[in-house]
Amino acid sequence: MTTFALLYTDEDMSALVATLLRSRGLDVTTVPEQATIGKTDIEQLEFATSVGRCILTHNRVDFERLHLQYITEDKQHSGIIIVPQKNAYEVAQRIGILVNALNVEEIRNQLLYA
Repeated sequence: MTTFALLYTDEDMSALVATLLRSRGLDVTTVPEQATIGKTDIEQLEFATSVGRCILTHNRVDFERLHLQYITEDKQHSGIIIVPQKNAYEVAQRIGILVNALNVEEIRNQLLYA
C-alpha cells in the first residue's frame, strides 16, 4: 500500500491546484489556510517540515538553494516539489503523477521536479 505525501502549497501556487489535487484524493493544505501568508521561503519550508508536509512551489531558485542549505546543515525536510508555472490543471496533473509514483519516504528530503 502506498502512503501518499501530505502536501502544502506555497503562496505562488494557485488555489485551484489545491482543489484539483484534493479531487484526486490527496491531502493538501495551503498558505492561506495555515495563515502563513507573507512568511519567508525558509519559514515556509520550516513550517511544512514541522507539520510533515511536502512543499509545492514554482520558486525553483530559492528552494534549490534552501534544499542545498538543508543538506549542508544535515537538516531534514518533508520534500520539495518544484513545478513550472503552467495552468492549474497541468500543474495538478504533474504533481499528481509524481506523488502517485513515490511514497512519503521516497519524497522525504528530496528536491523533485514535476
